[in-house]
Amino acid sequence: MKDTKASAGFTTEEQAALKEAVKERKAASRRGAGTTRAGVEADLLAKIAEMPEPDRAMAERIHALVMSSAPALEPRTWYGMPAYAKDGKVICFFKPASKFKERYATLGFESRANLDDGTMWPTSFALLGLTAADEARITELVKKAAS
Repeated sequence: MKDTKASAGFTTEEQAALKEAVKERKAASRRGAGTTRAGVEADLLAKIAEMPEPDRAMAERIHALVMSSAPALEPRTWYGMPAYAKDGKVICFFKPASKFKERYATLGFESRANLDDGTMWPTSFALLGLTAADEARITELVKKAAS
């Protein structure tokens, strides 16, 4: 069940996500231009390690799929979630079910993702688990999104 207590229109979980975003921006400004990709990726992996199962296993697998299928994408955290950026702009992200007390995790794509397909296409996918077919589809989507 979702937490419905809200302050200024935001749930407790949404407020926590906003606080994560502020922390991420402060950390990025402290790190400055000399930040290594490995350092930022370590932050992402630490966030994944904090996740409960099955979110953690899915996040670990999605991280591996994204890094192998689109190695040019920059791993980072975004509102406390694993995300992957191109030219500093998030292309795709993994939202664990536990983050907002949802029944499924989400693989989402932002507007900069190159997924256009006619006049309508999906921008997020619900995940209850990952099969080999799901992993193949994710690989295909990430490659297309990053192109």
